[in-house]
Amino acid sequence: MINTFTRRGAMALMASAALVLGAPASAESWKPNKPVEMVIMAGAGGGADLLARLFQSIIQKNDFSPMPVLPVNKGGGSGAEALRYLKDKEGDAHIIMATLNSYYTTPLRTNIGVDIEEFTPLARMANDNFILWVSAESDIQNLDDFVAAVKEAGDSFKMGGTGTGQEDSLVTAMLENEFGIKFTYVPFEGGGTVAKNLVGNHIDSTVNNPAEQMGFYKAGKSRPIATFSEERLEAFPDVPTMRELGHDVVYTMQRSFVGPKDMPAEAAAFYTEMFEKLSQTEEWQTYAADEALDATFLSGDALQEFLLNGREVHREILAGMGELGS
Repeated sequence: MINTFTRRGAMALMASAALVLGAPASAESWKPNKPVEMVIMAGAGGGADLLARLFQSIIQKNDFSPMPVLPVNKGGGSGAEALRYLKDKEGDAHIIMATLNSYYTTPLRTNIGVDIEEFTPLARMANDNFILWVSAESDIQNLDDFVAAVKEAGDSFKMGGTGTGQEDSLVTAMLENEFGIKFTYVPFEGGGTVAKNLVGNHIDSTVNNPAEQMGFYKAGKSRPIATFSEERLEAFPDVPTMRELGHDVVYTMQRSFVGPKDMPAEAAAFYTEMFEKLSQTEEWQTYAADEALDATFLSGDALQEFLLNGREVHREILAGMGELGS
């Protein structure tokens, strides 16, 4: 199965280049006067949670906000809890939300009354990647070994993930379609828990983001088999891409921030400028390089176009899987 999210996203980005990275003109006239709630569309320990809390620490360390930014996990229902919460905060200037690709898939799969086009785009901080992982104790050394092991196990080979309709479940479905294999999909509350269960040998494989597995990888407890990126990742120079291995299976995860519908323009400008300053810090740039993130900053109309393009690509993916809600 071919996923065109990365390529289409790139095309949208190029088409939007003339828009500049357009935040509203100035944030000088407004600053938060009470703590800012940073809602996270996922559980604790996963990639979205790790990044949001890193952003919060950089904001605090550099005094990018005069008021505290407080991360709050609302990952229930594959992010439906967070999406509904943001919808109910229409016009609120003191709430922002950290998104991932369930920002697209959850409203498409379930009837929760949310249209992401209504939300206020603030900043895309990065595109994240996916890697196929096994335990370092596994006999699997490469993609051929992996496919052979899954086929030999029938449908008892366990792939860990964070829930049906979540990004890792889409990548799992792509693997099944590409190789004609079948996994037993085992859901956990977050990517961090998935990673722990892999090295604990409670599951046989994962498609964790690099940051979720990095600690175990550096400790020699997990083994990367192949990436789903367009090109090899600098942090994993010896790990081939699926495309290199003859399989056009490409998928990335957007890491963006949005505000509620009708967020005041001055507040949107403040948060966009805050995240743009953050994107230029050495700490963020170093982290992004170490964790194999594409840290290209995007905001304003160009970001909204990117997000809506991502929704349409995921609509096609879900339709192909028979996963679209009624």
